[in-house]
Amino acid sequence: MAIRTNSTKVKGKKTVKIKEWFRLEKKPYKGLLTVEWIAISYLLFTLLMMAVLWVKLQNPESMIGGRVRFVAATMGMWAVYRLVPCRVTLFLRILVQMLFLGWWYPDTYELNRALPNLDHIFAQWEQSLFGCQPSWLFSQKISWGWFSELMCLGYVSYFPLMLLVYLYYFFKRYYEFQMTAFVILGSFFIYYVIFVLVPVTGPQFYYLAAGTENIAGGVFPNMGDWFLTHSERMAAPGWTEGFWYHMLDATHDAGERPTAAFPSSHVGITTVVMLLAIRTQSKGLIFTILPFYILMCLSTVYIYAHYAIDVVGGLATGIAFYFLLLWLYPYTAKEGRRQKR
Repeated sequence: MAIRTNSTKVKGKKTVKIKEWFRLEKKPYKGLLTVEWIAISYLLFTLLMMAVLWVKLQNPESMIGGRVRFVAATMGMWAVYRLVPCRVTLFLRILVQMLFLGWWYPDTYELNRALPNLDHIFAQWEQSLFGCQPSWLFSQKISWGWFSELMCLGYVSYFPLMLLVYLYYFFKRYYEFQMTAFVILGSFFIYYVIFVLVPVTGPQFYYLAAGTENIAGGVFPNMGDWFLTHSERMAAPGWTEGFWYHMLDATHDAGERPTAAFPSSHVGITTVVMLLAIRTQSKGLIFTILPFYILMCLSTVYIYAHYAIDVVGGLATGIAFYFLLLWLYPYTAKEGRRQKR
């Protein structure tokens, strides 16, 4: 009988764990994973939207090219997994789908800018509910440099928080790893469908286009198809010399577009991530994510990214999508049905 305190045993246990990552699976999945089917379903949805809006699209050829690259990458990772079916290649296979989220996001702009902009309606709702524009006033009322840096840090923690939970489940709760990917990716693509069909750009784009004097005076003009050809945004407020301010600015320059304001997917997805962390019952993970989650809910309004009602919408939909997808997983995913049995 092995003695638990034996150092060789502990070392051997670690070695076995590493070997498990590369151990060939006896019954590998032959077809596409459920998360891949979700992404392909979204691709088909956007192709349908492209067909309907073709005459208004600005870059249809590049949009088609991007979809071809997505299919090639998906099938390439499928082939890699089929050749070497193990945990590592499965991890990379799903990671590729997550990395493509950064491409799918600005792609929503190519579609929703062909539809009439709705920011004037949302800004008016904001005014009716709060008697002001919280996004316009928040940074003016609290302008301390250290607070600005916290807000910027909270906002740029978006993808790192997802990656942290993704890695935690892979290493600590592998039996729920694919469920985690299903819930996160499924939530993203539901948000992307909403963003395509509900063209709201958010304060950083709308306030600049409408004129800050109008916003301050409670006047919210209908911009029509302004964002079909314009993508200028307001600079984020705060301490412009701060490190995290520069990180935020770089993030916006790389991928931000006049799209995806309602509901806030930053708040919604981070809510999903928070709930996944709570599911683990790991105090370390929960209390690592919790402060960033709070900062995220505040920062989206502070930096002009969202109206306050977008945050409320993000909270509500994040909770709803988490429980909906968690419930659906055993019935929609072949890997989920295996676990259920």
